[in-house]
Amino acid sequence: MGKIGIKPKWGEIQLSKVKKAMGDDCACFVLISCSTPASDGKMNVEMNYEGDESLAAFLVENAAQVFDERLLRRESK
Repeated sequence: MGKIGIKPKWGEIQLSKVKKAMGDDCACFVLISCSTPASDGKMNVEMNYEGDESLAAFLVENAAQVFDERLLRRESK
């Protein structure tokens, strides 16, 4: 996997569209995206966020916990 690039200024047009879709009550959001894998399996991963950096970190950490719990449940079946 490629390195994760953090680009808080990911393209003002795209981020403004995401923020508009989230609504006025959205204090923070995190967008994680990746390219299609190359033939060697590598891909570019980018993380973009809008809002407070500490809140963005909190969102990412809690999202990781949700995915970890789902994987454990799926593996235990």
